[in-house]
Amino acid sequence: MFTGLVEAVGELIERKATSGGFRLRIAAPIAQELSGGDSVAVNGVCLTVILADSNQFQADVGPETIRVSTLGALEPRSRLNLERPLRADSRLGGHFVQGHVDAIGHVEELRPDADFHWLTVSFPSVLAPYIVHKGSIAVDGISLTVAGLGTDRFDVQVVPYTMSHTNLGALRIRDRVNLECDMVGKYVVRAAELAGLTLHGLRPGEVAH
Repeated sequence: MFTGLVEAVGELIERKATSGGFRLRIAAPIAQELSGGDSVAVNGVCLTVILADSNQFQADVGPETIRVSTLGALEPRSRLNLERPLRADSRLGGHFVQGHVDAIGHVEELRPDADFHWLTVSFPSVLAPYIVHKGSIAVDGISLTVAGLGTDRFDVQVVPYTMSHTNLGALRIRDRVNLECDMVGKYVVRAAELAGLTLHGLRPGEVAH
């Protein structure tokens, strides 16, 4: 379990093909605190550390993770958001993030607003029931609040600290990002489905602010 509060930004050193997947070698300031078998979130994807030394670690990416996330398409020198799991005695500053990516979104716009930035991300229709206005969503592992919501995209406002301490500053239009919806919302939607309730979304073109 993670919180969506990025601890450090690493850099992909190598992506090596394995049988059915990849092994990533990542330079990271938190590598010296990792050991084989530890979990670590990489751009919002929970991976298991295979090897670690003082300045880098390695982790395998399997076929399913490649299918549902952006990790299989990473290029060397890509900036990666890193977070270790939440400790039981820690404060929960973001929201509960499992590291299980729900879908891939696309950056539609990144625009400045004084010292802040607005980020617009489009998402596949299957995620619509799980994204709510003023709710939480993880974008590449970053806990963010939905400030504007349409039928196929959402807006989040990014504070200066988050912009400078994550990979968001390196994003470009149409870049792909990993999305994970709020876990609580998933259980609510599932319970509603089992109860036979019909879920109604916004009308096409309607946006909530």
